[in-house]
Amino acid sequence: MATFLSPEACPTIKNILLLDSEGKRVAVKYYSDEWPTNSAKLAFEKSIFTKTQKMNARTEAEITMVDNNIIVYRFVQDLHFFVTGGDDENELILATVLQGFYDAVTILLRNNVDLREALENLDLILLCLDEIVDGGIVLETDGNVIASKVGSANADDGAPLSEQTITQALATAREHLTRSLLR
Repeated sequence: MATFLSPEACPTIKNILLLDSEGKRVAVKYYSDEWPTNSAKLAFEKSIFTKTQKMNARTEAEITMVDNNIIVYRFVQDLHFFVTGGDDENELILATVLQGFYDAVTILLRNNVDLREALENLDLILLCLDEIVDGGIVLETDGNVIASKVGSANADDGAPLSEQTITQALATAREHLTRSLLR
C-alpha cells in the first residue's frame, strides 16, 4: 500500500519528447529504463510519431496509448510535444506536465515556437526539461515558474534570449582582459 510520502504515490513521467515535423529529435529526456538502448528509444519515438502524425492536436492536447504507455501530445507549427507515463498514470497530470512544458517553451521563445527558434535556444529547452521533471518525479508544472527559473540564469533581461549568452560571454571576456591588463 502506498503511503502519502512513498515513491509509489508520486506521479512519474517516463519521458518528455520534443520532435520535429518529420519525427526527428529536437530535445528528449528519458526517465525510465524501459528503453535501455538508443535504438529502442528511436524506435519508440518513431512508433508514437507515426501513430499521432495524422491527428489534429494543434489546439489542445490529445491522449493515446502506445505499448502500454499513456502519451499526451500536442503539435505547434513544426514541433511535436509528447509526455509519456505508465498505463496506470493519471492523464490529467500528464496533460498538466505537457501544458507546463509548452507554456515555458512559448515564454522562453517569445511566442515564436518553431523548429528554428527551438534549435537556436536548445539550451533553454533542455533546462526546462530539468526544471519540470527530475528522475521521473514531477517537480513543477507552472510554465511561468519554469520559464523564470530557466531565465534567471540570464542576467540581461532586455536583450533577446538568443543574444544573452553572447553578451554574457563578452562581458566575462572583457572582465578577464581588464584584470590581466591591470596586473
